[in-house]
Amino acid sequence: MPEQWRLDVGDADVAVLDIPPVSDRVRRFEVDVSFVVRAPAELGSAWHELAVELDGRKQWSHRIATSNPGEQDGLDYHVRVSVATGSALRVRALTKVRGAVRQRLVIEAVES
Repeated sequence: MPEQWRLDVGDADVAVLDIPPVSDRVRRFEVDVSFVVRAPAELGSAWHELAVELDGRKQWSHRIATSNPGEQDGLDYHVRVSVATGSALRVRALTKVRGAVRQRLVIEAVES
C-alpha cells in the first residue's frame, strides 16, 4: 500500500511535513503544496507568496498579485521527489502576504 502523508496547518504561515525514513526501498512521492488566501474587497497592492523547500533546499518561490476581490485566490506547487533507501524527506512551505488574509496551507505527499 502506498504511503500517503497530509498536513493542514490552517491559516499558519509555515508548514513542515516530515516523512520518516524506511530501510527497505527507494520511494517516489508526488508532493503538492496548496496555499489559499482571501482577497480584500479592494485589492490595491495586495499580494501573496509561497516558497517550498525540500530537505532544507529552496525548490520554488513565487509571488503574485492577489486577484478575485472579496473571494479566494491561491498558489499551488507540484513536484516529484525520489527518496533514497534509509532517508527521510522534509517538505517546508513558507508564505508571505500583503493585504490578503491567509486561509489554508496544505502539504500532501503520495507515494507513486
